[in-house]
Amino acid sequence: MVLPGIKVAYPMSSNTPIPAAPSPIFWGELAPCEHLAQFYEHDAVLLDTLAGFVGAGLEQGEGVIVLATGEHLEALAQRLGASGVNLQQARSQDQYVTVLAEEALGKFMVNQWPDDQLFVKFVGKLIARAQNGGRRVRAFGELVALLWARGDVAATVRLEFLWHQLCHQQAFSLFCAYPKAGFTEDPLRSLDVIRATHSRII
Repeated sequence: MVLPGIKVAYPMSSNTPIPAAPSPIFWGELAPCEHLAQFYEHDAVLLDTLAGFVGAGLEQGEGVIVLATGEHLEALAQRLGASGVNLQQARSQDQYVTVLAEEALGKFMVNQWPDDQLFVKFVGKLIARAQNGGRRVRAFGELVALLWARGDVAATVRLEFLWHQLCHQQAFSLFCAYPKAGFTEDPLRSLDVIRATHSRII
């Protein structure tokens, strides 16, 4: 399998969005409870990163959950297939579990706010499928990006907190992504709103 190259990660800081001392990320060596975020300008950048995150997980026998838009799921499948990943086999073994982002939000959003119990129940079932009796799990979600794009800042922060909390309870790696176009305020201020729930930015 041909995997995309190493990405550079930046530990989060309250003073600057991108500290001066980056550390390389090897997608095959993510620690449990690692919570990463990417702020991207173009879909191609996100998809290349996501292909590395997903592909490395599948190659190592981990369960991978992807909650994304239909467009991104299709483009991701094309990239993974081109690199030699057998998605049909991974899906049949519940090693690769995907859900449309909008459908996922509909499972736990109540009155434009994430319901804690519904969220834990929904994501918990996905994790159980992906674990399949013992596999490590990594997950990617675009749900927060959709809420942020709608201007639901408080709901976004709350959902990030729920992800972060569940990540530590279930010990899985988590990757979130936001398009830079969604940040209409001063970049430092907007980044600071969600920085506390992420371990690193890539």
